[in-house]
Amino acid sequence: MNVSTEETDTRRATADVFNSAVAAAAVGAAWEVGALDELEEHGKLDALDFAARHDLHPASTKGMFAALASVRIVERRNNLVLTGANFAEAYRNRSLFHWLTQGSGELFQRMPYVLRNANRVGDYYRRDSAAISFACREINERFFDPAFWQAMDGLDFPFSSVADLGTGSGQRLIQIAKKYPGTRGVGVDIAGPALDMATREVANQGLAGQITFLDGDARALDPRPEFADVELLTCFMMGHDLWPRENCVASLRRIREAFPKVRRFLLGDATRTSGIPDDRLPIFTLGFEVGHDLMGVYLPTIDEWDGVFEEGGWRCVRKHLIDTLTVSVVFELE
Repeated sequence: MNVSTEETDTRRATADVFNSAVAAAAVGAAWEVGALDELEEHGKLDALDFAARHDLHPASTKGMFAALASVRIVERRNNLVLTGANFAEAYRNRSLFHWLTQGSGELFQRMPYVLRNANRVGDYYRRDSAAISFACREINERFFDPAFWQAMDGLDFPFSSVADLGTGSGQRLIQIAKKYPGTRGVGVDIAGPALDMATREVANQGLAGQITFLDGDARALDPRPEFADVELLTCFMMGHDLWPRENCVASLRRIREAFPKVRRFLLGDATRTSGIPDDRLPIFTLGFEVGHDLMGVYLPTIDEWDGVFEEGGWRCVRKHLIDTLTVSVVFELE
């Protein structure tokens, strides 16, 4: 049977889609076990030697590298693994792959279940909060930190107390405490595993007496003694959880009441895109938007954010746009 060129191209394209799904998981795994960092440093490694040094299953480790080779992230010559044509870009975005496959993998795996309205009650989906915190620590550093520190450098007042909502791994508070010695920090998060990770990391950094963590929901905060003297408030990669609009306005008002002395609120988040063709979406955008659709979380556009601040009791004094991670922004509110 003769196969047309078009049919051959379609088969290849479909195989690439399938192989890319496996490779995406392999990127997140290779980063977590240290393979990507070793390849970045040395340009090559021996798969079996790497498996032995890290106590990994040899055949599975070779399979991980085979998945990476299928999309030219690495090249394989028997057991020798070399960086491939797509390595640099995959390495640069490694935390996004980890967020997708390790942090949110079960959500996408259960898409047929989540799609059915009858199942969308209670805790109908699960994500790995510790894995998401692990990925978001680097996502924050890689994409949001330049805009964040630009905003911090522009503050026109001194501060000695800061709070971070949706703190995850606590990395932002650690950064602030190191740059501004003596500053007290309090992190708030609803995810117990993330708070456990943050507490351990703060202790490892020798900051246990300076930074504390509280179990709390940023969508429904009440005043607490730990919040009374906070002058600077930060919140990154979770502002969309405050929506839809009516809920967001109410949450912003409650946040304002819970932190009566706050002078500046730095709110950073990825927002919903519009007008980009489906086959031209940049990395992260599709996973971020579809994932939140599955979770029933409304993603606002930048324009929609602009429309809630005044009603929520805040004034936006500056916006720092981030064009390297979908449509992202850091709002400076007072």
